Amino acid sequence: MDVTAIIDSLNDAQRQAVSAPSRSMLVLAGAGSGKTRVLVHRIAWLIQVEHISPHNILAVTFTNKAAKEMRGRVEELLNISARAMWIGTFHGLAHRFLRQHSEEAKLPSTFQVIDSDDQLRLIKRLMKAMNIDDTRWPPKQMVWFINAQKDEGIRASHIQETGDLYQQKKLEIYRAYEDLCKRSGLIDFAELLLRAHETLRDNTELLAFYRDRFQHVHVDEFQDTNTIQYAWLRLLTEGKDNLFVVGDDDQSIYGWRGAKIENMFNFQKQYPNHLLVRLEQNYRSTGNILKASNALIACNEGRMGKALHTDDGDGDLISLYSAFNEQDEAYFVVERIRKWVAEGNSRADAAILYRSNAQSRLFEEKLMAMGMPYRVYGGLRFFDRMEIKNALAYLHLSAHKGNDAAFERIINTPTRGIGTKTIDNIRHLAREQQMTLWQAMISLLKAGHFTPRAENALKGFVLIINSLTEQSEGAELYQQVKNAIEKSNLIEFYKKEKGDKGEARVENLEELVNAARQFDYDASNEENQSELDIFLAHAALESGDAQGDAFDDCVQLMTLHSAKGLEFPLVFMVGLEEGLFPSQQSVDDFARLEEERRLCYVGMTRAMKYLYMTYAESRRLYGKENYPRPSRFLKEIPAEQLQEIRLRANVSKPVTPVKSSKSTLGTSGRYQLGQRVKHEKFGEGVVLQVDGDGAQERVQVNFADAGMKWLMLSYAKLELL
Repeated sequence: MDVTAIIDSLNDAQRQAVSAPSRSMLVLAGAGSGKTRVLVHRIAWLIQVEHISPHNILAVTFTNKAAKEMRGRVEELLNISARAMWIGTFHGLAHRFLRQHSEEAKLPSTFQVIDSDDQLRLIKRLMKAMNIDDTRWPPKQMVWFINAQKDEGIRASHIQETGDLYQQKKLEIYRAYEDLCKRSGLIDFAELLLRAHETLRDNTELLAFYRDRFQHVHVDEFQDTNTIQYAWLRLLTEGKDNLFVVGDDDQSIYGWRGAKIENMFNFQKQYPNHLLVRLEQNYRSTGNILKASNALIACNEGRMGKALHTDDGDGDLISLYSAFNEQDEAYFVVERIRKWVAEGNSRADAAILYRSNAQSRLFEEKLMAMGMPYRVYGGLRFFDRMEIKNALAYLHLSAHKGNDAAFERIINTPTRGIGTKTIDNIRHLAREQQMTLWQAMISLLKAGHFTPRAENALKGFVLIINSLTEQSEGAELYQQVKNAIEKSNLIEFYKKEKGDKGEARVENLEELVNAARQFDYDASNEENQSELDIFLAHAALESGDAQGDAFDDCVQLMTLHSAKGLEFPLVFMVGLEEGLFPSQQSVDDFARLEEERRLCYVGMTRAMKYLYMTYAESRRLYGKENYPRPSRFLKEIPAEQLQEIRLRANVSKPVTPVKSSKSTLGTSGRYQLGQRVKHEKFGEGVVLQVDGDGAQERVQVNFADAGMKWLMLSYAKLELL
């Protein structure tokens, strides 16, 4: 491939970033400006023009989906294999590094990666063994505390005791958790990054080797990096001036989970020789959407500064809808989508974005009532599903008897008559003797400690695990997975579960065998690791991935946070009200309010052609009727980019009453405000408002028992009283 083939398709700013001489670079990439394209073409330029070996290139991003896309595009552009390059997620690359250097990392070569669910289970078990009240110290909060410390590079030994009982107890749990993981050879997600950083930092020769190897380090979504991730990058590139980062301070929306927007500003100080390139040409949205988004985000202070523009036209104005209440809002959105689909458009091209997960319920109800398929983005991924995690736990334990998390998960799943007291005895001995749960169980069995019933159940469990271990010798990966599912009796267990859920679980277990059969195993990158271990690590890392897969033809529902990185021709941003978006917690906090504004900016720039923004004049939240003000973000959008769909002056209108006192109201019905009506389900009520015409005519009725309801007259059979 010649030089022109790499850069011909790029705009001027993209070309500058791709072809710049080797040095550190900050590419400030606006939404829809082609940042992945720039990263991929930069790598291609280095290999094809600068003659850098693929072996000397590192590229890191945040999701497995993004990493897979990057590898695929590099291979397609250069017609070479990307295996020699380290392209992956922070967690995936840290795992790869630790596998190759487990001795330097002070880890057993057979260490196991645990996901967030298994981590929570371990914390719960620890707290129970330590007699800690989980109502005062909730296990989920303890997990958050431990991971937050690790993300900042802080070990339990680094934390000073302050005399505060609450902090002291959290520190005790952190210490005990570290001891348990060390004893069991377990690594959680946060530990992957921290241990990789510590191993490089504390091994001079190893650090020198990787600094020399990775002559070019690339980072995607740099604004989402946390403290330990940036520290790891700094270690690798210190003194080399070879860090190429792509990010957007205006899309930094994950501060609540540790992302540091400050990293972007610190980069400019710590790499003073860097080149700054702004990608401002947008290839996604219309001119009006971009003008509105630029005006909104300009209200934030301390930005690096950029303004998105497009060579395409302005397109439609942003539609603003003021709903009577949350029911009306949901009806309006779903009705607009119905018309969109009726015009021949795809359901999957329409997305409903909301600030809080709780907002999805009404939209789901309306979509179901209309018989329109939909999907809530961010639902459980394949490897997160309970039945899959249970099957994998059998494989974990058969390969590594010291995996306490796997032991805890399946000791009585499916139920085999092993009670809480029996498990507590095993836990107690394991803690007392500093041994694994498997070792403690075997020891107690030999001592004849259990009742005959418990002993038989435990021996049956031991027989299952040992037989899986024996059958794994020489067996193909898919056969090992199939054996685990059959021996564990999980299929029969889930067949007993009523309804579609049990059937779906069985289908998922069958799909797990297919996943193992299709697993791409590259032994060259995994020294001394069995194919099963690599598959289990892959499953754990996939489980931690927040990004979803491609969808069928369904309407997409998701939180604004989940929408980042996606795009849709038709977007509805709903619930734009003070206290909901921006959230109540951010109203009095300047930094959090600015992050909320960035979140609004992200939502707006997901829209390609049509953007609807809605708010409700009244909304029932937490069992209480509220009358919120429209979001301040709406006021920050220029009026010339907005069109109001319904003016409040036209909402209510007095009309002529129907003459018959026992008529059923249809679309041609007319009545006065205050008219008493009866509904077969809601009972008697009073008409408060009427809106729309013809088939779209509807009324708001205050029912004595059911409260206020909006009803479509073409569907609701109201009887005049």
